[in-house]
Amino acid sequence: QVQLVESGGGLVQPGGSLSLSCAASGNTRNINVMGWYRQAPGKQRELVAGISSAGSTDYADSVKDRFTISRNYAKNTVYLRMNNLNPEDTAVYYCNADDIVGGLVRRYWGQGTQVTVSS
Repeated sequence: QVQLVESGGGLVQPGGSLSLSCAASGNTRNINVMGWYRQAPGKQRELVAGISSAGSTDYADSVKDRFTISRNYAKNTVYLRMNNLNPEDTAVYYCNADDIVGGLVRRYWGQGTQVTVSS
């Protein structure tokens, strides 16, 4: 099992910046992809950004050039730097980690952290 603990959410004004972090613990040796999803009220959870064990990254079109995902492999921690935030970025942000054991992909989630962009 993998446990994920997020931190860094909060309230920020439009145009501002915020950073999120997520630390993985437990059986982390088989983690492949780590990433961030978000869910706004009344909407489905959507991928924001992901980073593989090889360092390749993927971003939602809506956050490209504004958000940056990074990962500290030694600390089993993934980060999300969010710049030029706008009200449409308001959501609960969830950390995610996928591991592969016996050919099966298992997905883990953090508890979520609220990000609110408002003046």
